[in-house]
Amino acid sequence: MATWNFTTVDEFILLGLTNKKHMQIFLFIVFLICYIISLIGNTVIIWISNINPQLHTPMYFFLRNLSLLDICYTSSVIPKMLKNFLSVKKTISFVACFTQMFIHLSLGGAECYLLLAMAYDRYVAICTPLHYTNVMHPILCIKMAILSWGGGIINSIFQTVFTLQLPFCGPNVINHFFCEEPILLELACRDTSLNKTLIFFCATVIAVVPFFLILVTYIYIISSIMKISTSTGRRKAFSTCASHVIVVTLFYGTIFFMYLRPGTIHVANQDKMAALFYSVITPMLNPLIYTLRNKDVKVALKKITRNNILQENI
Repeated sequence: MATWNFTTVDEFILLGLTNKKHMQIFLFIVFLICYIISLIGNTVIIWISNINPQLHTPMYFFLRNLSLLDICYTSSVIPKMLKNFLSVKKTISFVACFTQMFIHLSLGGAECYLLLAMAYDRYVAICTPLHYTNVMHPILCIKMAILSWGGGIINSIFQTVFTLQLPFCGPNVINHFFCEEPILLELACRDTSLNKTLIFFCATVIAVVPFFLILVTYIYIISSIMKISTSTGRRKAFSTCASHVIVVTLFYGTIFFMYLRPGTIHVANQDKMAALFYSVITPMLNPLIYTLRNKDVKVALKKITRNNILQENI
């Protein structure tokens, strides 16, 4: 009796962003620059918030976690994509493909929860400033970070295991630049309705619920800010939240577009653009957003630069 509970595909072919050679060279240069900017920017955030005592606060603790996460997030995709731009054989092994998918899902889920933790930190700082030190103590911050990373990993294990149960017995061409779960499901040799429902459910738990809680948090934050008597105080309070709001909008917008379309046909070019945004562009922009809009970080950078210049002149 015939059965399909086995895998015959040993490797997948990644079509990438384009098959035009001159465009591949151009895109290689563009995304190499994006990757370097992302690595440098996020590393600087981690470094400067570690060495500067004034930045040893819960907000910068979560920002260090976000920067580390973004380094790993973008590194799970870009190096392979850059290699494929210059390769004739644009393949990825079955194991490597699912490993990439697992890492990407883990980090994406962790970022959703981490952005919620950062929103809670801003809520406590603005709505109950007198209790901020007591509430946002180091142990709570560490627990929230662990839960964020752990939640992402658990979600990834759940989805990866269910996807591995599917038989991949023939088609092995992925019209994408990395192994993303919704695209992989299209290559399975069995009905994937259950898997698509699972994706929608997990996306709701991982993305929709945290996003809703962030919205509720900012309703309280805005309400508290509007009660501040001075315009200077209101402006200062808004500025501490602006960077986080921008990051949340950029990240969640494309995540929703990709993972909250149950039962729909995925349009390759739209999916690629959405994936590029949350896997490549957002991790690159995050350190720029936080440094350009953050007075404390800019002051710390200027202080370190000034001290280095003075030491060189001595």
